[in-house]
Amino acid sequence: MLSATENHIRQAPIAVLMRVLVDQDNVLADFDGRLIARWAEVYPDRPPLARNHKDFYMHKSYPAYSAEIKALAEEQGFFWSLEPLDGALEALLEMSEEHDVWICTAPLSAYRNCVREKYEWVEAHLGLDWTKRIIMTKDKTTIAGDVLIDDRPSIRGRYIPLWSYLQFDRPYNRHTNWPRMTWATWREALAAINKKPLSQA
Repeated sequence: MLSATENHIRQAPIAVLMRVLVDQDNVLADFDGRLIARWAEVYPDRPPLARNHKDFYMHKSYPAYSAEIKALAEEQGFFWSLEPLDGALEALLEMSEEHDVWICTAPLSAYRNCVREKYEWVEAHLGLDWTKRIIMTKDKTTIAGDVLIDDRPSIRGRYIPLWSYLQFDRPYNRHTNWPRMTWATWREALAAINKKPLSQA
């Protein structure tokens, strides 16, 4: 006999429109905001970090302080303490009523605190059931889906992705030509991708 979860997976192609993979850091959770605040707490006499940094990685935007910035993100409690981005949780729950939504996130290479706290963050803000919808991988091209929502300027990996890329708007990715969205425009952005012929997706 199939479990409820197995029944849901088997019925998903009929019951939902698209399988949507949603990144966690700087898409759902305010990674940059917490890093900026933590920097100000630990290093009040140094120049502040800014949200409008040019490189995807904050530490690469401030090479003189690269080691210190990376160390802050590796601290115990850092990932758990991230605030949700404005409108993110509400939009994610609305999206999940219409699509098959999964949180697809990459852990830090220094994973000891990061992995556990990513799960704890999801449980705290979305509930225990959502921890069953976390996919954690360093290579998102290995994951099947219709759409990936992510803030990285480009996604590279071992395979040609099966998903269409929908870029979450951030200052460091505005030089790209990917279709983009915010949580205020997610519905229109997904609808536009869903209407594309397969050869253009």
